Amino acid sequence: MTARAAPVEARPAPDHRDLQNPSADSAPADSNQPIEVIRKRADFLAANRGKRFVTPSFVLLAHRRRPDHSIETDRIRYGITVTKKIGNAVARNRMKRRFRALLAQCLPDEGIAGVDHIMIGRKTVQEADFATMKADLEKGLKYLAKKLDQKC
Repeated sequence: MTARAAPVEARPAPDHRDLQNPSADSAPADSNQPIEVIRKRADFLAANRGKRFVTPSFVLLAHRRRPDHSIETDRIRYGITVTKKIGNAVARNRMKRRFRALLAQCLPDEGIAGVDHIMIGRKTVQEADFATMKADLEKGLKYLAKKLDQKC
């Protein structure tokens, strides 16, 4: 006789919404600003005309949006660019995950309302320490906030 295996109980699927929307206890208290992802090429090209802050591991671009009917001007938006010269798909995806984690921590507090923030990865980001990258991002956001205020 053959022994039958015990039936496997169905496990509930993991809830991926928690990755996109952190719980209320991890979000800062003053993070009422909605944060969106930039998806259109035209928005990336427009941000290229903005101010930039260069670090060893990434370039941070900031561009103040013009009032438009299609986009709310008080929103914080971000985009991530990682080119093929960085490495293979695994390396590029790892870099994008690190950038998303950095932006999720820094933009609610340091982000500039009505501004598109673009992070462009550089080759040295693969060896960069997360704490160093976070300090660079916070420094860059403060610098760009001053530069954008001077321009207006």
